[in-house]
Amino acid sequence: MNGRCILIVDDEAPIREMIVVALEMAGYECLEAENAQQAHSLIVDRQPDLILLDWMLPGTSGIELARRLKRDEMTADTPIIMLTAKDAEDNKIQGLEVGADDYITKPFSPRELVARLKAVLRRAAPSDNETPIEIGGLLLDPVSHRVTIDGTPAEMGPTEYRLLQFFMTHQERAYTRGQLLDQVWGGNVYVEERTVDVHIRRLRKALGETYENLVQTVRGTGYRFSTKS
Repeated sequence: MNGRCILIVDDEAPIREMIVVALEMAGYECLEAENAQQAHSLIVDRQPDLILLDWMLPGTSGIELARRLKRDEMTADTPIIMLTAKDAEDNKIQGLEVGADDYITKPFSPRELVARLKAVLRRAAPSDNETPIEIGGLLLDPVSHRVTIDGTPAEMGPTEYRLLQFFMTHQERAYTRGQLLDQVWGGNVYVEERTVDVHIRRLRKALGETYENLVQTVRGTGYRFSTKS
């Protein structure tokens, strides 16, 4: 075992069993829940390293559970991968916008699932760089994993935090969406390039009117972080 604990939330026992087999072969410890209530109890008691969450659950839906977890300070940084038969683009965008770190549609191969799970866990790992970064009144502290704006704590998800950290340490250069996926999401990328746009919008919103213009759109290329207009 590699010490990582994965919570599988799906109301279909055969799917949970298939995932458990794949993950245990890869060295992960597995927890299982068939609904949101069971899942929440396990999350509080066991604090899993990652949650595999089905969208369609009896009672409270997976998307609503994800929204609640990302709003709770205790669980906001826990990575979530949505598992669902909903493959429409709007569904994917909705899943990402509530805070999911990845979105896998059914049916999926166990090998792909394990690879994408590893990529999400790798992205969620703490950075080795512990030096605070400050631009004007915008301060990012890697040690506390907090961002403050003019002395006030900023609310943003873990992906927006990593995106901001990359931008603040790589200023004045334009990056394509593909490059941002490689640098922020990891080299073993399985998410779509439009995912970058979703998180850029969320990052700008978190930065507010004073600092949102630091994240600039570069037409025909992608995005750039710059203090110059």
